Amino acid sequence: MKFLQSYPREVQIFLAASLINSAGGSLMWPLTTMYVFEELGHSMADAGLVIMVQALGGIIGQLLGGALYHRVGVKRLIVGSLSLNALGLFALPFISPYWYLYMALMGFIGFCNAVSMPAIQAFIGYRFADRRGELFNVVYVANNIGVALGTALSGFLADLSYDLTFILNGVTSAVFAMFFLNYLSRLDKEQGPVHLQKKDKPERAEGTWSLLCNTRVYLFIGIGSLFLWLGNSIWNTGVSPFIISEGMPKRAYGFLWTMNGILIFVAQPLTSLIKRWFARTSSAQITASGLFYLAAYLVIAGLHSYPGMVMAMILATLGEMLISPAIPAFISDHAYKAAPFYIGLTGGMGAVGRMAGPYVMGILYDNGGIMPVTWLAIGVAVLSVVFFVTHAVRNRQAEIDLAASFGS
Repeated sequence: MKFLQSYPREVQIFLAASLINSAGGSLMWPLTTMYVFEELGHSMADAGLVIMVQALGGIIGQLLGGALYHRVGVKRLIVGSLSLNALGLFALPFISPYWYLYMALMGFIGFCNAVSMPAIQAFIGYRFADRRGELFNVVYVANNIGVALGTALSGFLADLSYDLTFILNGVTSAVFAMFFLNYLSRLDKEQGPVHLQKKDKPERAEGTWSLLCNTRVYLFIGIGSLFLWLGNSIWNTGVSPFIISEGMPKRAYGFLWTMNGILIFVAQPLTSLIKRWFARTSSAQITASGLFYLAAYLVIAGLHSYPGMVMAMILATLGEMLISPAIPAFISDHAYKAAPFYIGLTGGMGAVGRMAGPYVMGILYDNGGIMPVTWLAIGVAVLSVVFFVTHAVRNRQAEIDLAASFGS
């Protein structure tokens, strides 16, 4: 961890807070399907419907979070959404016996959690403009160390009590809210409102329609992300019930996500080599990510066994490591002050895939098992690669100009 010593103390504290919050979040989200399927006794289609409602809340939250960044202010947006998210999680154990209230509350939780996402990413882009590409990746790694810790505990906690995972997640969300309240209040006193700070070149204010017309920045990576995350629903709405139906312990599913979190930390040298040799630009990294996800689903189709799922998780994790920091980095580098809007917009488009995937795959699984789900994942992964390649071609000159400006 010596590399962290090169960052200011405020970055180190921010990373620690992000790690704790992601650990809490990872206690619950991998178990939602199992909770609905096993604890509440509903079908996989119903489990997919719950995740779809949560994702719908996430779509609205992503769009509002990006659009309101400059209007509401980063402190009120982040602290308020995290606090409401914590309240929703605390209420979940009392609401879950009432099916429709449970679904509504999951939508509310998805909304509150998503509002903070583009705001936090935009905050990183503004606060640490000189090193934001690097910082996006470091924060991503810290979050996934938290995911590794949380998922390592999730299966064991689920054996004790699902409600305990909801409460612990609420506690970490509340702690993260208090961290941002203190951190951003101090920055406001020292430097003025964070959301008004501007380290990028000045530009005129643009209306929503003008921003939407700039399709080069967001449209193709947004549509590609939609298909990518639709296919990625296979883990919750294909692999998860397959493990249960095969009589394997829930810990076997938790292990896949624990491995995901560990790989995101230990495989950084490998992704650095991929970036250096094959994918130097953000657009190339996004395209390479789609290819890794496609390879993962092909492995599941060829083996459809637990060892195959382990290998597929390794490939999908490499894809995740490439795309997750690359999208906000690309948008921050090319959209300047409009970055929060585009981060929220692309995040919302990706959330459409998260919303539709579990429900569609739940229906397919109920009627045919793991294989129809896998072939759907392969098909949409091919579409994501097509849109990512289109994005890379359209932005080739912009990436060259950006590299030249950094070189000068």
